[in-house]
Amino acid sequence: MPIYEAPIRDFKFALNEFLNIGQYQGKLAGYEDLTLVDPILDESARFCQEILFPINQSGDEEGLKYDNGKVILPKGFKEAYQSYCEMGWGSLTFSQEYGGQGLPNVLNMPVTEMICSSNLSFGLLPGLTHGAISALNEYASEELKQKFMPKMVSGQWSGVMCLTEPQAGTDLGLMTTRAEPQADGSYLITGNKIFISYGEHDASENIIHLILARLPDAPEGIKGISLFVLPRNKVNDDGSVGENNGVSCGSIEHKMGIHASPTCVMNYDKAEGWLVGEPHKGMRAMFVLMNEARILVGLQGLGIAEVAYQNALAYAKERPQGRSLRGAKFPQKKADPITVHPDVRRMLLTQRSFTEGARILSIWAALNMDIRHHHPDKEVKDNADDWIQLMTPIIKAYMTDGGSEVANLGMQIHGGYGFIKEYGMEQYVRDVRITQIYEGTNGIQALDLVGRKLSAHMGRYLRAFTHPCNDFIEENRDNEAMADLTKQLYAGLKSLQQASLWIGQKGMSNPDEAAGASVDYLRLFSIVVIGYIWARSAKIALDALAAGSDEKVFYETKIATAKFFLNKVLPEHYSLLAKITAGVKYLDIPDVDD
Repeated sequence: MPIYEAPIRDFKFALNEFLNIGQYQGKLAGYEDLTLVDPILDESARFCQEILFPINQSGDEEGLKYDNGKVILPKGFKEAYQSYCEMGWGSLTFSQEYGGQGLPNVLNMPVTEMICSSNLSFGLLPGLTHGAISALNEYASEELKQKFMPKMVSGQWSGVMCLTEPQAGTDLGLMTTRAEPQADGSYLITGNKIFISYGEHDASENIIHLILARLPDAPEGIKGISLFVLPRNKVNDDGSVGENNGVSCGSIEHKMGIHASPTCVMNYDKAEGWLVGEPHKGMRAMFVLMNEARILVGLQGLGIAEVAYQNALAYAKERPQGRSLRGAKFPQKKADPITVHPDVRRMLLTQRSFTEGARILSIWAALNMDIRHHHPDKEVKDNADDWIQLMTPIIKAYMTDGGSEVANLGMQIHGGYGFIKEYGMEQYVRDVRITQIYEGTNGIQALDLVGRKLSAHMGRYLRAFTHPCNDFIEENRDNEAMADLTKQLYAGLKSLQQASLWIGQKGMSNPDEAAGASVDYLRLFSIVVIGYIWARSAKIALDALAAGSDEKVFYETKIATAKFFLNKVLPEHYSLLAKITAGVKYLDIPDVDD
């Protein structure tokens, strides 16, 4: 049976030592009382470990029941969702005006990671609702907010996003769902959507759909898409749930993983809905939801990575097999644990360095969200927004690629037992694989990075990272204890700058050059970002040890992991730069081009 224990100490390292969120107390909305941090971490850990984690493996085995348009979640899921709502986990960050608690995003990020680690299939339900609320809060009229948001914030109603159609995946300009305006200001929505996670289920009283559709006068392509909100069941004047609104689930998909999460084919037959935002400007509004969803998906990769690492480490410590090449470490036993073998240690350190580095990146993103929304200084807010714009495709793609790699390493460490269901590792490998595909494939994230973010505002987004990274290197250049870290980080940053310049120059004359280099460039950018995070983490750990901290093992482990990442993972930047600058000419395929 798999295990999971929430990494509370590491969350506190990220929040209090790396980001020092205490400096914002009294300066940002939601940061008034940071004494709530420890209770929130402890209680959410207990909820995830005691309620969500025990039904993860059983939910995967039982799966979903589909009966004439109705979807029944596995045993325990509906009750777990009710507990989630009653305990207020879904309302943490939303305005008190709509029933939320008004707490900062930076506290919600650890909660979300723990949910993803303990039960990814369950986590999609509140995660999608959170994104739908954010989009309504940003663009909907006050009347629509009052109609839908309070019950969505409480969890009484859930929310979903409805974009994809059979012929329109990434290219949403091909979509055909239509919206017919009515005299009372509403619209009748007709069409079909596929791959709609939690489009139908039995856990909430109503399901609120944010759906993209075309108005009769819509221009062709992506510029002709509008966003609408419609409930599965109509809402009566007194706020109660009424009859079905022309929304039905045609079927559910049978998938490789996330078996307890319904992926639905949804049909809309003149479903009554209302315009969110301006006509033909639906993508602008939907991107609020999509960008939040992309960060959430990154957290899904991280969540699976954490639980996969914990199980791999526990197994490796207990599994006796062979002897250390330097001599028996436990001569009184018949064999040493496999942790003595260098390759197993390499895999464990790869897992750990990814997970702890990505954790800081995700919480750092949440802090910048809070700053973007609430900081009084416009320049500070704009800088935070630049950082988020730049890091969103990196968080989504790097953290899901890494989640899949870490889960597969966990299976490798388990050997043959990793292939057996009862150990749980094969479920993590299956569940995490979708994260590299939905909410925009990781190839699309790479195109976004080179096509939009790299060139935006004459490279301003890029400077949001490179300038602080370079400043850190300069500040610690003469620190002997940091020498083997800053030297590697400097080399990685130099490769990133060279690659950025190459793509900028070549892409101007041939866009395929930028596109062909995009995946390698995103990987290069990502490992430099994590390298910067690990170098800073090592500096914090060194200072703590010098100050006489009694957590010697914790900080020494941080330093050892930082050294591993910067010396064994980050040097990949050399080969990535070589692949980037080799150019697109090596991607020609004669029998495909003919």
